[in-house]
Amino acid sequence: MPKNPEIKKVLVLGSGPIVIGQAAEFDYAGTQACRSLKEEGIEVVLLNSNPATIMTDKDIADRVYIEPLTVEVVEQLILKEKPDSILPTLGGQAGLNLAMELEDAGFLEKHNVRLIGTTALTIKKAEDREMFKETMEKIGEPVAPSDIVEDVKHGLEVAAQIGYPVVLRPAYTLGGSGGGIAQNPEQCAEILENGLRLSRVGQVLVERCIAGWKEIEYEVMRDGAGNVITVCNMENLDPVGVHTGDSIVVAPSQTLGDKEYQMLRTSALNIISELGITGGCNVQYALNPDSFEYCVIEVNPRVSRSSALASKATGYPIAKVAAKIALGYTLDEIKNAVTKKTYASFEPMLDYCVVKMPRLPFDKFISAKRALGTQMKATGEVMSICTNFEGALMKAIRSLEQHVDCLMSYDFTGLSYTGLVKELEIVDDMRIWRIAEALRRGFPYELIHEITRIDIWFIDKLAILVEMEKELKAVGEGKKELTTELLAEAKRIEFPDNVISRLTDIPQEEIKKQRYDNGIRAAYKMVDTCAAEFAAETPYYYSCFGSFNEAEKTEGRKKVLVLGSGPIRIGQGIEFDFCSVHSTWAFSKEGYETIIINNNPETVSTDFDIADKLYFEPLTPEDVESIVDIEKPDGAVVQFGGQTAIKLTEALMKMGVPILGTAAEDVDAAEDRERFDEILEQCHIPRPAGHTVFTAEEAKKAANDLGYPVLVRPSYVLGGQGMQIAICDEDIDEFIGIINQIAQEHPILVDKYIMGKEIEVDAICDGTDILIPGIMQHIERTGIHSGDSISVYPAQDITQHNVDTIVEYTEKLAKALHVKGMINIQFIVDGDDVYIIEVNPRSSRTVPYISKVTGIPMVDLATKIMLGETLKSLGYESGLYPSGDYVAVKVPVFSFEKLQDVDTMLGPEMKSTGECLGIGRTFEDALLKGLIAAGYDLKKEGGVLISVRDSDKQEIIPIADRLSRMGFELYGTSGTANVLNHNMIATNLVRKISEGEPNTITLLESGKIHYMISTSEKGRMPARDSVKMRRKSVERSICCLTAIDTASALSKILESGRSIDDVELVDITKI
Repeated sequence: MPKNPEIKKVLVLGSGPIVIGQAAEFDYAGTQACRSLKEEGIEVVLLNSNPATIMTDKDIADRVYIEPLTVEVVEQLILKEKPDSILPTLGGQAGLNLAMELEDAGFLEKHNVRLIGTTALTIKKAEDREMFKETMEKIGEPVAPSDIVEDVKHGLEVAAQIGYPVVLRPAYTLGGSGGGIAQNPEQCAEILENGLRLSRVGQVLVERCIAGWKEIEYEVMRDGAGNVITVCNMENLDPVGVHTGDSIVVAPSQTLGDKEYQMLRTSALNIISELGITGGCNVQYALNPDSFEYCVIEVNPRVSRSSALASKATGYPIAKVAAKIALGYTLDEIKNAVTKKTYASFEPMLDYCVVKMPRLPFDKFISAKRALGTQMKATGEVMSICTNFEGALMKAIRSLEQHVDCLMSYDFTGLSYTGLVKELEIVDDMRIWRIAEALRRGFPYELIHEITRIDIWFIDKLAILVEMEKELKAVGEGKKELTTELLAEAKRIEFPDNVISRLTDIPQEEIKKQRYDNGIRAAYKMVDTCAAEFAAETPYYYSCFGSFNEAEKTEGRKKVLVLGSGPIRIGQGIEFDFCSVHSTWAFSKEGYETIIINNNPETVSTDFDIADKLYFEPLTPEDVESIVDIEKPDGAVVQFGGQTAIKLTEALMKMGVPILGTAAEDVDAAEDRERFDEILEQCHIPRPAGHTVFTAEEAKKAANDLGYPVLVRPSYVLGGQGMQIAICDEDIDEFIGIINQIAQEHPILVDKYIMGKEIEVDAICDGTDILIPGIMQHIERTGIHSGDSISVYPAQDITQHNVDTIVEYTEKLAKALHVKGMINIQFIVDGDDVYIIEVNPRSSRTVPYISKVTGIPMVDLATKIMLGETLKSLGYESGLYPSGDYVAVKVPVFSFEKLQDVDTMLGPEMKSTGECLGIGRTFEDALLKGLIAAGYDLKKEGGVLISVRDSDKQEIIPIADRLSRMGFELYGTSGTANVLNHNMIATNLVRKISEGEPNTITLLESGKIHYMISTSEKGRMPARDSVKMRRKSVERSICCLTAIDTASALSKILESGRSIDDVELVDITKI
């Protein structure tokens, strides 16, 4: 069945901003699919609100709209672009939900637009809980006993009938939002209330809890002719009950017998055939470990997180094949792009083991609950490949970049026997470290299995690692020698040299020498999708020890090593992946051979055809050195991989690899307080006064010299981790205690806090000239992290004198730091004064959005400059680039509903997981789009609850006045209500939580409130009143603003009365 000739113009729906539960895996799939459609000569129109991803880049589709993902926008876009087809299966849950709403409303039929890649009926059969259950029963596939409920009372009756514990799953939601496991009626009522509100159709499924069974997933493909294959099967190390996104996942499954494997494979292929899915699909099973009983947990009729993992684990490009199937091709007509010889109908075979570990955000949110359940909490993940499970697990642990490098990284030695037995019951991110401690103490496997329900096979593998620690410790205690055999075995299961050195007390250099003398070196194997039955054309490698090397050193072209940015976490997202990919493409165009090292399975940089060679490895000095030994690159690029790559600079120089772009000592000069102060003095640039300290006592002395408020932060961090504004000595004690938890050998900086407008600049410098694509201004004043504030390009209300000063300072600094490539600078503007907050001589998180709205290919230019070109030779003048016709507003997106007990109040430490962009002719239009894209529900009626700190009370008056005149009912806590009533703005007084009921919480639960404005002097601690109020607003999905400037901007938008229908859609390929 060749391509359907009626498909000529396809609208692809993206997945929007990165939130917990929907990360970059959809951007990776979407990018691959758009490129796959363009290969076939299809005109591709893309809609996605996320500016940070490579998917919304001009090179990926023919028309690119960075607009809100709402039904109104899709309708407008269909009328404007008139596509004949719409492809919704690559945009995650967001894309599917939009397509369903348009289909249900009859809009697609009316305008002759067909859904491709799936049908509305298929989506309903898989997503609608009732229809799914009926479909499974029809083909005799077992599902857990369950019932659909639409109100709390019925829900409690059903739960009582099925028997506790029960699992609650809202229909049409993402990453398990609003769901959970209830042990008793009280918990059940609470989760039901929340889940019914979050579900698009007001339905929640109540089902028998099968926690403790094995969780197995199958990734399957089907085409229009009914051909089916399994791409990969995966097994969760954790039993059912932990969301698969937070689980450690192994591919292929390790503990299934052939009978179980075949039974579930047959079932998965039956299900995909019955649902009539065309493309990729993911089926999740629960398997009873003690019998052959199983049941189907759920089916995702779309590309999912697991398909990104399956693609990277097998080298089978699922999204690319799914896009071709959507056009009408069958599996036996599509060539496998990795082998270039076999067809897509050939099932992949693995002769290696893949382990995925989640990157959880608890190092960032110290007060969050660490427990893992059915609601996802991970922001990203790492994947590692090895010839054995133990080795793959050790590689994954050190890829996380969370100060862990082996099974001894968390210390549980202080627990008593009963204490440890009790702790084994806890399911959180440290569970495998507790199991390791239990094994060191000789707990029997059966006991550990009984408590944790983790399969004995995995426990035995952890025991092998613990056994090796013992052997190496014995060497350190002088009881035995470090023989070549012992060292070879330690390396086979991937113990890094630094851990071997710590355990044996032998210096790391000596261990390395002993390895080299005895030929114990990393060998690289190729991921070839078919267990070496056919030769693979695309070099995609993983390392192991004790084998022969398949990575040949290539000669001829010059080589460059691009270091990726590792797992996605708060503070370091896909913006850096965008930069890595663009720079790789630019090097290729200049005739270089490109090599990428990265370990994140969700991103575009680890796709098989981006670089000439891809090494799927941890980003640690030892792992990188093994690759450098074989490849001998002519240079390495560290300025595009965020802090992960910057940290490897010193190690790379020791290996003799030249760093391209800004020299390492200049990067260091920007980070080192004293050297940077000297540079500022030479340039005559002011900065807020500050001191470098090491202890809390020194910090308090510094703060009192400077005068409160002060900004306290650790040096060398990304995303403002551990950064706080202190207003008294007690704050400093509290904050320094928290900073020291993050393991801090670097000093702590204490600066005077200046309140003003925050301005940000990304610039490109070639050593003499400097190009500033644009100046961005933050709506929120200083003190809120730049990643969390709403950012506007071009800056709206700074004077020409300010602009000239900013350009002059940027020029001076770039030259003083000898920048070759990118530089990012943050300024404070206070009247006529301009101060510098910080300088980063690397790419920043604003690069993708500025590149897209100004049309300047920043990464390409920076890459060419590293290779010796100048801005003049590339056709650019020095100075500030003239601003365009459009205003762009970047609005941050948070994932607070997934993280319990985290205060939502914004401050100098970054909390957002993603961002949206609004582009318009005026600032108001762009802000309107940005807010809608970020999920703000701009209601024009209802109540507003206001509770602000004393320093904000004067500024809240005009905002409250505006809201009151629009007809909103105002409510305030005592201090705020007094000020507003005193200024003739009618406000209802509400009690604080500590003052008894009815209070702010009862008011928020009543449903009268649509907006809340809450600022407080102190936050963070879950017990404080203000934090409880803000958490309640998250649970009730009430729009909560924690900065006066955001509230002011929002009130002006509401006052303007404009809606999304009044605003034109902008195709950024035309900018």
